[in-house]
Amino acid sequence: MTTMTQNHRLGIEVDQRGRVLLARLHGGPRGEFGPEIAADLEALVTRAETDESVGAVVITGTHPERFVAHANLRWLQEGGAASPTVGPRGAAAVVQTARATRAVAGVRKLADRTPLSGPMELLDVHETFLRMNRCGAVFIAALNGSALGIGSELALACDYRLMAAGDHMIGQPEILLGFPPGGGGTQRLVRLVGTHQGLKRMLDGGGLDPEAAAEIGYVDEVVPGDELIDRAVALAERLAQRLKFTVAAVKRAVYIGGSLGLEEGLHVENAEFLSTLASPGAQAAMLAYMKRTEEAGDLPLYDRPTYEHTLEAGSFGRNTEAR
Repeated sequence: MTTMTQNHRLGIEVDQRGRVLLARLHGGPRGEFGPEIAADLEALVTRAETDESVGAVVITGTHPERFVAHANLRWLQEGGAASPTVGPRGAAAVVQTARATRAVAGVRKLADRTPLSGPMELLDVHETFLRMNRCGAVFIAALNGSALGIGSELALACDYRLMAAGDHMIGQPEILLGFPPGGGGTQRLVRLVGTHQGLKRMLDGGGLDPEAAAEIGYVDEVVPGDELIDRAVALAERLAQRLKFTVAAVKRAVYIGGSLGLEEGLHVENAEFLSTLASPGAQAAMLAYMKRTEEAGDLPLYDRPTYEHTLEAGSFGRNTEAR
């Protein structure tokens, strides 16, 4: 999955540890996010979606001080220069055209030579991040250093964010370069930390240190740098034991349904609940639970050792009988 250049590697290197994929981002000497990482990230998500031996993915950087510095600016600048100069309404039409073009088999390579190329690459990144939100594998960002721009947006697309303690920062500085966040930052950050907190951060453009980011919920936990990967992998191993079908249902209900109005969101939840309820995994877990209830004379999840065992196993009745 990793590609080689003359001086350094660009892309993503993947190592499987049990049900966990440890993905290391190689963004060159500056730790930038460019087309090579975008392509490898798409392939990584496909593997997480389709490989039943994968239950979680930990994403980290290889730069000594950066998770992802930000996007490769030449990549963005050239894409912008090749795009038509239009206002928001015209840009919306360009995006709609690009989306329709991407869906037509055999047309993509031809369109890559047109002004639609930049919008289609942006849509590709958005779709990869959305697939992470719908995926049955859990994604954990292990921020080994700073994450600005799309580095922050990649972390926001993950389900958990652990950040190394130290002189690092996370934020959306795009306004300082004359454009707004374009990889989902305006949408995911405000959903995570609240509209006003997110707006303040994006209007100012300044980054937050790990402790300040954790205080507002931008990251979940601050970890000593030498413990970061072990902590992230341990969390991934625990969550990887959950049934992927159910993980995907929960994530879709939260990320997609939670962004809708209440009535529409409840409709999404109901659909996910009913489809999952009939799955073999849910049926097996419920039957095992009812059997154990009859044997013990009480509800198993109110027995602390049984509850702790089930948390580790990921599903009731899996591996060994709950005690």
